[in-house]
Amino acid sequence: MFCCCGCSSITSNANKYRRLDAKLARKIIELRQQPSSSGHKNKKFRSINSVILKFPQLKEQVKNLRGVFEHYDEDSNGSIDREELKKCLEELQVNLTEQEFDDLFYSCDVDRSGHIQFNEFIVLLCLIYLLTKPSSSTEIVSRMGSPHLESTFDQIVQVFFYMDKNGDGKLNKKDMVVAFTETSSERSPSHVTKTRFMEMDKDKDGNVSFREFLFGLTSWLGIDSDEETPVADE
Repeated sequence: MFCCCGCSSITSNANKYRRLDAKLARKIIELRQQPSSSGHKNKKFRSINSVILKFPQLKEQVKNLRGVFEHYDEDSNGSIDREELKKCLEELQVNLTEQEFDDLFYSCDVDRSGHIQFNEFIVLLCLIYLLTKPSSSTEIVSRMGSPHLESTFDQIVQVFFYMDKNGDGKLNKKDMVVAFTETSSERSPSHVTKTRFMEMDKDKDGNVSFREFLFGLTSWLGIDSDEETPVADE
């Protein structure tokens, strides 16, 4: 018999982000159905232009998490390993099972380095914020020491609400086309919209999860190529 250990490992790893993405979709739907939810009627954004205008503010606010990131990067190597992340979540009083922690770590370690980089850390914290909302998300964010972070994460969720036109907790190509063209005086060409969608749809399943959307958003904001990263002289 042939042993397909590698295939088994790939399947196991794929299941990690699928479990998390399914959980995120259910949470998005749940929040949209709550009348008290800040995103229930989606009053924040009415066009893609109103979203883009928020980019500079969002970038500055999420960059404030660098201090939190550096605090838990105990060996100052520019990334957070599994043990450092566990300590971070313990201090933030985020209670996860071992499987939940593994799913979260694997799903955010997109470069498969075995460590969490700064842009991956931002995504990870925003995912935790969403998954713990509304029961303990405010308390968790307050422990991060960034006063505007809750508002920032809420705005990011609102952007996703705006783009998720059919309300199923994930984005498809049609959602993107409608979001990038409705009530906008300057409509994006369809090929540009489809390119943006393909950039975010990392697993090529035809849908963009909230996790994939966050990585796309941090890229649009320039977080993964932040100007604070040293650049070699040409």
